[in-house]
Amino acid sequence: MKDYYYFLGISQDASEEDIKKAYRKLSLKYHPDKNENDDFFADRFREIQEAYETLSDSGRRVAYDQNLESHQKSFRYNIPPAIKTFTSNKIHAKKGEEIIINWQTANADVVKVLPFGLEKAYGERVFKITEFKDGKFQLLLHATNSLLHKTVVQGITITEVFENNTEKFRSGAEDLFKSQPKTPANPKGQPKIMRIIAAIILLAVALYFLIKSFS
Repeated sequence: MKDYYYFLGISQDASEEDIKKAYRKLSLKYHPDKNENDDFFADRFREIQEAYETLSDSGRRVAYDQNLESHQKSFRYNIPPAIKTFTSNKIHAKKGEEIIINWQTANADVVKVLPFGLEKAYGERVFKITEFKDGKFQLLLHATNSLLHKTVVQGITITEVFENNTEKFRSGAEDLFKSQPKTPANPKGQPKIMRIIAAIILLAVALYFLIKSFS
């Protein structure tokens, strides 16, 4: 059973105003108009709408709360969640290649497959990797028993395969010139090549003064 409170990031005692605020914030973030041709955002947006339509209607919310409570109580308190299987048909793939993953969990009432979001306790998903990070694509399966407040996690790492060495070199070169995420060590998000050049210049200056001090 889907946990609509989880979808909206609110507690079960949230007020009507809390529900509206959460919906407005998330619908703007995941709206398809801002994320064209992205199945993840489209699926997430549908989940948010479904959650809001149920929880914003007082009658439907009461019925939903009763069903949710009954569903949660069907899980035994003394058995922690478990991941029985989490597999991928490929662990090496090219960009744009189709991947199929399968999973099965036990004693879990909240199941997530990241980066996709909430899923059923068992299932299959077919997708294509459009972007690798440092040559890798990470999948994580979270299985949670909310009554025990326990979660187990299992991951799959898919590594990028290149058509040939030229493509690999080009991808590496593009990565050098691509802007990086802003961090305390790199507040301006400078590309790797700029930081490498700066490091070489600093090293050259240091060597120059070191040689000069001995002359």
